[in-house]
Amino acid sequence: MGMAARVDLVRRTHVKSLRLPLGVSVLLAMLVLCAASTVHAEPADAHLQPQDVPYPGLLTIDINLSQAPRRIFQVRETIPVEPGPVTLYYPKWVPGEHAPTGPVSRVTGLVIKADGETLDWHRDSLDMYAFHVEVPEGAGQINLTFQFLVPDRNRGFGSWVSTTPHLAALEFNQVAFYPAGYYVRDIRIQPTVELPDGWRFATALDVVSQQADTIHFAPVSFSDLVDSPLIAGEYFQHVDLAPGADVPVALNVVGDAPEDIRPSEEQVRQLRNLVKQAYALFGSHHYDHYDFLLALSDHIGHFGLEHHQSSDNRLMADFFNDPRTFTRVANVLPHEFVHSWNGKFRRPAGLWTPTYNMPKRDDLLWVYEGLTSYWAGVLTTRSGMWTPEQYRQSLAVAAAKMAHRTGRKWRSLQDTATAMPLFSGGGHSWTNWRRGIDFMPEGRLLWLDVDTKIRQLSDNKRSLDDFAKRFFGMYSGSYAVNTYTFEDVVAALDEIQPFDWAAFLHARLDYTGTALPEHGIARSGWKLVYTRTPSDFQKATSRLRHGAVDLAASVGFAVTSGGHVYDVQWGGPAFNAGLVPGMAVTAVNGKDYSTSILKEAVRDARHARGPITLLVRNDDAYRTLEIDYHGGLRYPHLVRIKDSTNYLDDILAPRK
Repeated sequence: MGMAARVDLVRRTHVKSLRLPLGVSVLLAMLVLCAASTVHAEPADAHLQPQDVPYPGLLTIDINLSQAPRRIFQVRETIPVEPGPVTLYYPKWVPGEHAPTGPVSRVTGLVIKADGETLDWHRDSLDMYAFHVEVPEGAGQINLTFQFLVPDRNRGFGSWVSTTPHLAALEFNQVAFYPAGYYVRDIRIQPTVELPDGWRFATALDVVSQQADTIHFAPVSFSDLVDSPLIAGEYFQHVDLAPGADVPVALNVVGDAPEDIRPSEEQVRQLRNLVKQAYALFGSHHYDHYDFLLALSDHIGHFGLEHHQSSDNRLMADFFNDPRTFTRVANVLPHEFVHSWNGKFRRPAGLWTPTYNMPKRDDLLWVYEGLTSYWAGVLTTRSGMWTPEQYRQSLAVAAAKMAHRTGRKWRSLQDTATAMPLFSGGGHSWTNWRRGIDFMPEGRLLWLDVDTKIRQLSDNKRSLDDFAKRFFGMYSGSYAVNTYTFEDVVAALDEIQPFDWAAFLHARLDYTGTALPEHGIARSGWKLVYTRTPSDFQKATSRLRHGAVDLAASVGFAVTSGGHVYDVQWGGPAFNAGLVPGMAVTAVNGKDYSTSILKEAVRDARHARGPITLLVRNDDAYRTLEIDYHGGLRYPHLVRIKDSTNYLDDILAPRK
């Protein structure tokens, strides 16, 4: 599909007209005018309202990463302008982060000049992401210089540590301003990046030329710039994941040591299988090429962030070298890859806006993130990165976590999506009662519920795979955004298998109460049980959390290896004894605290009449708590339901 056709598709997708009878329209117009005159409301500045027309001129930006090991990015940006008032935006609502997390507070040393003259600028007193400047007569452009100071501690999206002495991960939304009044897709910008000596790089951007450590990229829209992160490092590895294919897919790895960046032949085979299994699932692709960008270090934030033709993945240094780490986080790359279809090509209507400074609506994150989480686990298994047993161990952990989510008594799954911006970066304390990003783990259970229901209704002749092709498989090769609504999801499900899907989904999304409302595990032929022994998946999780233990299913709290209590089950045994997040456990049953001593005490309580005794510190005050619990250790597992249909094996089987 040509560029003109792609742009037209985007416009048709996002603009819906509301036609009213002439008399009603006139009456509404009169009411609006009367209301405006009554309250003396001032109209919004015309130059701030985004217009879907090409921005006049080409922006340029030069990001100097030579001081990246010192966590400093130096930036020079040139913006063509006309004389008069100009407003510049720093991206606030960053795609994929689902909240106004743009790290504008990390921008320092901002100087704006025109024709060599330093101009005064002022930040908007209401919108801290808007900067106003008066451009003098005769000036045709303004020149910005500033620094972006990379955080030295991890504080959530937008504020992750992203550099070490050996590597850097760059999200362009962190280092670029754009002029107000235009759709970001209509603003053209040409980036240049300067690297530390000898570093190599990868990005979805197209290279025009390179002189030594300076790379000049082809002009792109501002939206494509933000959608195309870059990684660079002293140690670099490139792996072809689609040999001989017309559409390239590559894995690009940087790390702190050369031994960290080399996947095994088996891991490469599995990642190549991931590409094949994704194509088999969706029957399409929506990129010209795709780059997995993978930074491996123990000194950066660990997460994945989706982009249309690439993904920004930051994981542990031993990801390739330790089977426990690989197993525990293997689903991160499949998750971000699936987002190229669900989240980037097809996107909830409320998550598409013409600029990065207009609020977004997160109410469909249970599709955007929940369905992606479901497919991530399935594709991780179909590709061979997980065995079916490892998948079941992962699913058991998610099910147990959600089964013990006490906050469901007052807060629905739907609200965890709708209110995502309120809870972004909100910490772990009281997670079970407040609820967090539950639209991901419970969304995974929700879509297993949908998949097994389709299979049950159709006698296993149809499945969620059919929905994937129907909903995400159109316009292969196009990466124009195509939005969807709740009604679109329901209609597509109904085409695959007629049923009252709206009622089915609302019964789970809007539910409040004590029971887990999703039934996909049981319908798939399995059930959740608890034993005294943790699974390998749970052991790997505890290891990655530096020995922290989650005893939510038993005594009712989670604690670090150092004794810091970071969550307590509301109404559970520990809560009833007086334990709350923020306290520190210093002794258990009269012995110095350690996680092994704690687990031993919980285990032995099964055969003891007395309570589990904790000595805790609350700020500078100490007290003794007695927990009346005798159920022993409880770890989740899935076991087969006798004589039931085993849909789960069908779901996890590789596709041809």
